[in-house]
Amino acid sequence: MAVTLLDTWASPFGMRVRIALEEKGVKYEYIEQDLRNKSPLLLQMNPLYKKVPVLIHNGKPICESLIAVEYVDEMWNDKSLLLSSDPYKRAQSRFWADFVDKKVYGPGRKTWTEKGEEKEAAKKDFIESLKLLEGELGDKPYFEGDKLGYMDVALVPFYCWFHGYETFGNLSIEEECPKLIAWCKRCMQKESVSKSLADPQKVCNFMGEVRKKFGLE
Repeated sequence: MAVTLLDTWASPFGMRVRIALEEKGVKYEYIEQDLRNKSPLLLQMNPLYKKVPVLIHNGKPICESLIAVEYVDEMWNDKSLLLSSDPYKRAQSRFWADFVDKKVYGPGRKTWTEKGEEKEAAKKDFIESLKLLEGELGDKPYFEGDKLGYMDVALVPFYCWFHGYETFGNLSIEEECPKLIAWCKRCMQKESVSKSLADPQKVCNFMGEVRKKFGLE
């Protein structure tokens, strides 16, 4: 079964799909995409949004990272499932994964792309969201319980962006959310995660380049 992932190295959304594929032991071809010069294959496979990640399985595209993670989970279901078999727990996992997309990604981005009051408001929103997630995690090793699950896969890729958020946003996530950082480190002990996440310093350098381009430095 031919599996290909169209992605770009720094995308936390793409990292979700990479972790899911690694967790399931799926062999796949990775094709790096230049988002300033989109490849014909990317435009063909995701004509609607024209963005990564796109998982291609037997020539058919699956777009949007959380949908792709669910697809991998259902398709290769001989391995331990990322989503619970319990409908309520599945619904909760999806709710919190959606929360990550709406309340972590946006404010996190603004900590390094905005200035002044916008930036300060974003920092406050970002930390508030992380604290809510910390409350949801509670004393469990992972969000779904004793093993890495769907919600962990949704959130942990942002860990490699935290260094950049801290550098340019002038904040300390570990001081504010120590339990969440402990969870991040626990996830990083899993090879599927450590293999899939980008180097934090490389991500931070990339953010610096973007800031220069937009005159934020």
